[in-house]
Amino acid sequence: MLSVLGDPLQLCDGISRREALRVGGLSALGLSLPGLLRAKEIGPAASQGRAKSCILLFMLGGPPQHETWDPKPDASADVRGDWKPIATRLPGVLVGELMPLLAQRLDKLCVLRAVSTQDNAHTSSGYAMLTGHEHARGRNQESMPISADDHPALGGLVKYLRPGPPGLPSAVTLPEQIYNNPHVVWPGQNGGYLGRAHDPWLVECEMPGADLEIPQLRLSDDLAPLRMSQRRDLLGQVDRHLSTLANSSSIARHDTQFQQAFDLLRGARVRRAFDLEREDPRLRDRYGRHKWGQSCLLARRLVEAGVPLVQVNWPRDAAANSGNPGWDIHNDGINRLKNHLMPPMDRGFSALLDDLDARGLLDETLIVWMGEFGRTPRLSAGGSRDHWGSVFSVALAGGGIRGGQVFGSSDRIGAQPKDGRIVPADLAATILTCLGIPPESEVRDTLGRPLPASRGTALTHLF
Repeated sequence: MLSVLGDPLQLCDGISRREALRVGGLSALGLSLPGLLRAKEIGPAASQGRAKSCILLFMLGGPPQHETWDPKPDASADVRGDWKPIATRLPGVLVGELMPLLAQRLDKLCVLRAVSTQDNAHTSSGYAMLTGHEHARGRNQESMPISADDHPALGGLVKYLRPGPPGLPSAVTLPEQIYNNPHVVWPGQNGGYLGRAHDPWLVECEMPGADLEIPQLRLSDDLAPLRMSQRRDLLGQVDRHLSTLANSSSIARHDTQFQQAFDLLRGARVRRAFDLEREDPRLRDRYGRHKWGQSCLLARRLVEAGVPLVQVNWPRDAAANSGNPGWDIHNDGINRLKNHLMPPMDRGFSALLDDLDARGLLDETLIVWMGEFGRTPRLSAGGSRDHWGSVFSVALAGGGIRGGQVFGSSDRIGAQPKDGRIVPADLAATILTCLGIPPESEVRDTLGRPLPASRGTALTHLF
């Protein structure tokens, strides 16, 4: 499914505009949603960022720092957990033993061991990590509604300040959106106060077998170019009629987007970028024939094609409905980490590093590995860990960031920052700087008020 984050526009009779435009399969193209392609032209960035693109790998649920980037081998058993740390390519630097592939690539990585939100709620801590701002309602807030006053996601800022090449979107999120049970979508994933035109694309992928599928990106077999043009003309007629029924400002935001969306889907460039069948099957196997691995491969194809920002969210699995989705390992943590989480993560991320490096793209592609928070320093009675925003780890690679370094540290049990504390605002400013976007760049909300892209300070010592 291809869609864009946000609620559908409702007509006065309660029928959504999406339903009204269900003309000969038109809505299956995702063209009835606003903000599909608009980009804002700006002057050249003043920073020295080297990255042309960014791949943001978001570990939904909150990965544990102890079992990943910040093991505590000298701590008591209830802190260090069930697995031993292993050596890496960096002398004296250890990581969790369930990351053997990434351990051998730490010379390409920069690990931040003292990131902190001081927030133990998925939604509000995730909002801070995805936008670089604390939510207006403060910390420790779950299941908050999406608001037009929200800060934009990093993808929304990039879409506003760094338009992609013609025929491709500026920001893409895949393979699914982030939400709490029961499907309460997090704020901080769209264009926020920049307006719906700056929502990143949400590309929802399916994986019924060994292949990642994006059904709605493909035109139906009976939709020839001539018929495509005819339906575009019909859409224009429907739009003109609807303009008398709905708020004019709501309808107006669609006008220029439909033409560009039709041009994009009618052309071959975007379909070629999304076509994983063009890849060597052996490379696809290297990433892992699972939704995470194939999504990482798709992200590489998109940045290679010129998309400035791709966010890959950790996909939910069968545990999502059992109160244990993604990395939210309250229950059965030992089994979840060993058999369902760490092996595919290690495989997909390491393959992405190798693939970008082999193609000469790593130096111009920033990779950010992060979650909304970490996990508690001590194991529960069942061997699992709970929410912990006081300190956790983030990993960076490429895009001008120096590999082979560890910045900051946590205390002896991984409970609090010891030195080098980093907050979401500074991480967001660093990402923007890597992309050649000065954090102080001016953006304007839907009322025309000027605001800085970020209020953080870039961690330039990492470059």
